[in-house]
Amino acid sequence: MNINGVGLDFQSFFQEYSSQSLMNLKLFLERNPMNPQKSWLSLVWLVSTFCLLAFTSLSAATLKVGLVTDVGRVNDRSFNQSAWEGVQEAKKQLGLNDRHVKYIETQDAKDYADNLAQFIDAEYNVIVTVGFALGDATVKAAKENPDTLFIGVDQFQGEAIPNLAGLIFHEDQSGFLAGVLAAGMSKSGTIAAVLGTDLIPPVVAFNEGYISGAKSVNPKIKVLSTYHPGELSQAFVDPEWGAATAKQAIDQGADVIFGAGGLTGNGALQEVATQSGVYCIGVDSDQWNTVPAARPCLISSAMKLITPAVADLISKAQSGSFKGGNVFGAAGLAPFHDFENDIPKPLKDLLVATKAGLDSGIIKTGYGN
Repeated sequence: MNINGVGLDFQSFFQEYSSQSLMNLKLFLERNPMNPQKSWLSLVWLVSTFCLLAFTSLSAATLKVGLVTDVGRVNDRSFNQSAWEGVQEAKKQLGLNDRHVKYIETQDAKDYADNLAQFIDAEYNVIVTVGFALGDATVKAAKENPDTLFIGVDQFQGEAIPNLAGLIFHEDQSGFLAGVLAAGMSKSGTIAAVLGTDLIPPVVAFNEGYISGAKSVNPKIKVLSTYHPGELSQAFVDPEWGAATAKQAIDQGADVIFGAGGLTGNGALQEVATQSGVYCIGVDSDQWNTVPAARPCLISSAMKLITPAVADLISKAQSGSFKGGNVFGAAGLAPFHDFENDIPKPLKDLLVATKAGLDSGIIKTGYGN
């Protein structure tokens, strides 16, 4: 390719020197001497293009991806695990080096910034942070480190920051579908939800959608919703409280229980599984796969498809198509698995129609309106 009369083979440059190092640029210029009378504009164009390439694509061989969990373990069989599985999926798809894919488990909310700093100091290219509570720390880190890409799961972005993607979901819509399912399966006319803290907007969205969905089927249905009363650091890691709250709801006549709150919600599901004549609904991922102890009662899960969404954003980071701002991931119900034949066909048809109505905007959940 001839640019401004200077014989520079840019095609061979991008094929042979795409490892994004200034040394390669130096070597290329040495091998392709420029006409001094026309070299200035060409050099500016070349350097600008090289820098653009360097900042918009990352080598899979050297790409480093770190994940910081919300309070709790990476194998919580819920939210943290779904995000980590997305990182693992990206590692497999892109052929990333095992040594360059790590996680840090947050033990206390006061450690958020320090945990992020560990990956920043180690020059990780992409940092995934999990949960609404990490939002402020993630925004601060992104602003202070513009060359690092951040993915904030469940973190709505009030302002678009070029290097921070907020992965968010319509939790109210998947909650609405769970409510339709719960009301359609309830014989007692009473259902329940065992929840993490109401300090986290996505948890509130799940619950509000659940209530609205149930009442769209049966306006007189009774919904017993209980949020964890403790500190944020305990709200999602208290399976004992979840189990006790589920048992209390059953004693009050609830025959379908929605567990939405990490390990706390899982405790509710596992308690329901020990009872007869009561169904349960999981959250975030298909908990048929992650909480097998709940299978005796688990008719579905109100899913946020976190895993594929995280993997896709990491892939975009690697390819150079990453964009900051809010990114919506998909949401919906998990399969019915062993309860496929227990769900009446009219209810299945209603769920399909409801999903279509939610997707089109014809049906409103009432949350945030």
